[in-house]
Amino acid sequence: MPYKNFEKQFLLKIGLAIKEFRLQKELSQEKLAFKCDLDRTYIGSVERGERNISVLNLKKIADALDIKISQLFSEYKS
Repeated sequence: MPYKNFEKQFLLKIGLAIKEFRLQKELSQEKLAFKCDLDRTYIGSVERGERNISVLNLKKIADALDIKISQLFSEYKS
């Protein structure tokens, strides 16, 4: 079932936050994926807002970026 517009926007904002932190840490998608034990294509699809990321994978990514999960949501306003 396709995402509704607000759902797609939410996923995209989370993905863009992940990408921003990744770039600040000077990590490629491949290096981040390795640190998280996830596939590079998965990281890319999350950053583009194409995936409804699980809480566990969100934690893996936040840990690999050395940030709190809440930081990924701090810029989001519904």
